[in-house]
Amino acid sequence: MATIGFIGLGNMGAPMAANLLKAQHRVTGYDIVAAPLKMLGEKGGHAAASAVEAAAAGDIVITMLPAGPQVRAVYLGPDGIIARAKKGALLIDCSTIDVETARLVAAAAAEAGLAMLDAPVSGGTIGAEAGTLTFMVGGEASAFARGEPILKNMGRTIVHAGPSGAGQTAKICNNMMLAVSMIGVCEGFVLAEKLGLPAQTLWDICSTSTSSCWAMNNYCPMPGPVPAAPSNRGYAAGFTAANMLKDLRLAQAASGASGAPTLMGAAAANLYQLLVDGGHGGLDFSAIMQFVRSAGTKP
Repeated sequence: MATIGFIGLGNMGAPMAANLLKAQHRVTGYDIVAAPLKMLGEKGGHAAASAVEAAAAGDIVITMLPAGPQVRAVYLGPDGIIARAKKGALLIDCSTIDVETARLVAAAAAEAGLAMLDAPVSGGTIGAEAGTLTFMVGGEASAFARGEPILKNMGRTIVHAGPSGAGQTAKICNNMMLAVSMIGVCEGFVLAEKLGLPAQTLWDICSTSTSSCWAMNNYCPMPGPVPAAPSNRGYAAGFTAANMLKDLRLAQAASGASGAPTLMGAAAANLYQLLVDGGHGGLDFSAIMQFVRSAGTKP
């Protein structure tokens, strides 16, 4: 049993913390919103009055925050996690952020004598609730060995990607490829629809053919073929279009900094920008189907 401080109890963090409680860990959590703190208490956790209190309570500190600026604010400075954490604590940031911030914060932690992992996740809220997330982890091997048993309480696949920042690198590459493939699947289904081929027929063929991919087989953006997909629930979000846009922007920033060509990634970022600008950022990212179906106009 570990003593864990958990900061950031949003749509992803709350179910992750709940799974840690199910595994009999002692969890002290904090969020700027009161409702998830109340829910944490109802599940057997302790609600902290501040991020500092949550951080000081854990031999392991886990964060799940919106973006790089929030991670810097919570970790750095005289009242940050690094300054207030227990001696020898392991810090695990599960946020999806820019590689530069991940490396900067990890370096600050190391300077303070603390081990740190960047461990962004894939799997959305469904995976967070089911405890089947994939963790892409950057950091020292010794820190990974210490953190892996804890991550296994929240995920099914835990991969050590390399040194600090490698987890974030894997995450933005993964999500850029996912966005590109999702748009391709949407275009295929729309073309079939225009030519009179039923969606179920196309799915039956393509899900076992050369175009088979996760976006089609598990998250089909056309309503019908995959009953559990968000497309059959009005595109209720498992992973929002706004979050996909955020990750595509991170990928484009990394592309510019490294000189790596990401032409399809840039096109995907532009399309998701239009979807979000149209007021649909809260829908699932597979709702890009609505944009494709409308022949390039805002849905």
